[in-house]
Amino acid sequence: MRITPIALAAALTAGCVTSPVVSQNGIAEVKLGQTADFGAAKVTVVKVLEDSRCPARVQCVWAGRVKVAVRIENRDGPRVRELTNEVPIQAGDGGILELLDVRPEKVADRAISNGDYRFTLRYTR
Repeated sequence: MRITPIALAAALTAGCVTSPVVSQNGIAEVKLGQTADFGAAKVTVVKVLEDSRCPARVQCVWAGRVKVAVRIENRDGPRVRELTNEVPIQAGDGGILELLDVRPEKVADRAISNGDYRFTLRYTR
């Protein structure tokens, strides 16, 4: 039996599809690539653009920030926006999106792999 490139790609990505995380009181924790379902909107963190947080047990002048690209789908249609911790954004359709927390904490001598990131999001209308 011959496996076509399309069949191989479908087989390799089949395990990557995950169910949306349904929010609790407008708050959801997701992994990179996972979708949070807020009812009025679905939000997916698609990429970490910046993680300049001060590492644990290091004294820094600036606490740093995390900036991610998020895909927001609601009645206004899909769009990709940048979201930074502690800076709420207008998410369309009257919603406000916030990045409340990012885990794990940063450590000075170790990079965080994409699969280890967890993002706590809040969506309010």
